[in-house]
Amino acid sequence: MKAIRVRGLTKRFRQKRKREGLAGSVKALFRPEFTEKTAVHPIDFEVEAGEFLAFLGPNGAGKSTTIKMLTGILHPSDGDAEVLGFRPWSERKKLAYRIGSVFGQKSQLWYHLPPADTFELMRRIYELDEADYRKRRAELIDRFELGAYVDVPVRKLSLGERMRCEIAAALLHRPGIVFLDEPTIGLDVVVKHKIRELLKEMNEKENITVFLTSHDAGDIEQLCRRAIVINHGRVVLDSSVADLKRLHLTRKTIELRLKDRPEPIDHPGVEQLESLDNRLKLSVDTSRTSIERVLAHIVDRYRLDDVTIEDPPMEQIITHIYESHARKEGGG
Repeated sequence: MKAIRVRGLTKRFRQKRKREGLAGSVKALFRPEFTEKTAVHPIDFEVEAGEFLAFLGPNGAGKSTTIKMLTGILHPSDGDAEVLGFRPWSERKKLAYRIGSVFGQKSQLWYHLPPADTFELMRRIYELDEADYRKRRAELIDRFELGAYVDVPVRKLSLGERMRCEIAAALLHRPGIVFLDEPTIGLDVVVKHKIRELLKEMNEKENITVFLTSHDAGDIEQLCRRAIVINHGRVVLDSSVADLKRLHLTRKTIELRLKDRPEPIDHPGVEQLESLDNRLKLSVDTSRTSIERVLAHIVDRYRLDDVTIEDPPMEQIITHIYESHARKEGGG
C-alpha cells in the first residue's frame, strides 16, 4: 500500500518585479509587474506505508514547499498527490485527522503550560474518545519516559525533554504518517541517540510512515532506509540509504585531544585538516579505510585525552550528490 503518491507535483509563485528609482517605484505601486518563480518543478515519487523516508536538500531547495503541498497548506500549480488516499489541498480537514507533524524549531506545546495541558487540548481537537485517549496517553508517557515532567511548564524543560513531549503529542491520535522537520536540531549526542531510538521504535511497532527532513547525516544513517534528495525544486537522487552511504557518505571527521604534541599523520585515506598544540583534526575517507583502523593507528602512537567523530555537514553531502548528478546529466 502506498502512503504517498506524487505525480508531476509543481508549485510556482508570482513575485512583484522590483523597479529602480522613484519613478519606477511609483509605477510599480499603480501598475505592478510580476515575474513567476518555480519553487518545485514537476516531481514524482511514492512512499510505502510504514516506510522511514529521508527528504533532503539545502535551504531553498523546495523541501518545505513540497511538504506544505502534501499536508494541504498549499495548492499546487500543476500535478497531483495522494496522502493516505486523500488529495491534501481539497480534503485537508479529513487528512489532518490522519497525520502528525513535529517541527524542531516550532513548538506545538503551550510555552507556559505543562505538556499534559497540550495533550488534553489535542484530545479535544482530534475528538478522541476519552477512555482511548487516557490509555494512549499513559502508553506514550511510559514509552517516552515523560512521567517526571509531563506536569512541568514547558518553559522549564530542557530541549531534549521538550522534543520528546512534542513527538508524543504528535502521536496521540495515532496518525498514519508523521512529518518530522529537524527533530534532533540543537540536541546533544546522548539526547539525539534517545530521540532516534524512540523514532525507530515508533516506526517499527506502529508501522507509522515517517517523512523526515534533517541536516544531520546521523539521522539519515541511523533511521532511514531510503532517501530522496531535492535541489532547485528537482529530485536529483532517489535511492536506498545503503547506496547513499556507499557513494556519498564516505567521509567522517575525527577531532582528537592528545596528551602529547602530534606529529603529521601518515595513513591511507586520512587527510590532516588542522593541528594546533595537542589538538588534531582529521578527515577520513571511509571508502579507503575504516574509522577503527585510523583510531588504532593513532592509539599506537599517542595517548588520548578525548576523541570526537562527526559526519560532514549535510550541505556538503548534498553538494557532492548534486555535482555527481550534474556530471552524469552532462555526460561527464
